[in-house]
Amino acid sequence: MNCVCADEVREQADLTSPGQVKTFSVPCDVVYNSDIIFSCVSDTRAAKNIVFTNCGVLYQQDGNSLEGKGYVELTSIDTETSKDISNVITSKGGRYLEAQLQGSKDEADNGSLIVLGAGDKSLFDDCQTCFQAMGKTAFYLGEVGYATKMNLILQVMRGISLAGLTEGLVLADRSGLSLKDVLEIFSITSMSSPALLEKANIIVNQDFRNPRMPLQHMQKDLKLALELSDSLQQPLLLAATANEVFKHARRLGYSKHDSAAVYMRARH
Repeated sequence: MNCVCADEVREQADLTSPGQVKTFSVPCDVVYNSDIIFSCVSDTRAAKNIVFTNCGVLYQQDGNSLEGKGYVELTSIDTETSKDISNVITSKGGRYLEAQLQGSKDEADNGSLIVLGAGDKSLFDDCQTCFQAMGKTAFYLGEVGYATKMNLILQVMRGISLAGLTEGLVLADRSGLSLKDVLEIFSITSMSSPALLEKANIIVNQDFRNPRMPLQHMQKDLKLALELSDSLQQPLLLAATANEVFKHARRLGYSKHDSAAVYMRARH
């Protein structure tokens, strides 16, 4: 399998696979030279720019450059954006799959992410070897939109849990308890989980500058989940509160720190 990428990720490609990845200056060149294109960028706006801007994915060099090609959206985005991208890709003869990634940077590094797929089933099947390399399991959930919804729901649970963890640890600190003692006891309770233990360790060790999941990404997903809830007229009181907590942490300058840095917002 040959790998190509856009110029924006040349540095990462050189670090992970020196000399093995061919780079192009613009997304349309990647499309022209690939059968299946994976897009994984920072947010919804970046995902749209890759597709719709000049020299983006839709730029037609020969009139039918998307015919028979597959486009896999790995970026954590909202359902409507995913459907918009799907519509334009399929209208040009391509296949579209949203493949949302659940997990942290550490899980990505050791290939234990969970892949949530929705859209073209044949493309999902064709990508199995890639999904096996990046994750421990991949789920096909149905039509476009189901994977983005599932991902945002899981992110709501993650964000609320993290906000609760940080407030508990702040209260422990204010009460004069040792955070290491709290962590030791917490780790053997039924409440503990790998995700919360990871964040608790980051807080205890004050290791916020090595982000496993940047705080800005956590808050972005909470915002997207709240937009989904608005469209369904479904109140999400805890998610709304957690979103405000993370927004305040971003205002304090912790956007690019690990999401556990929300502790610093509560602490000060």
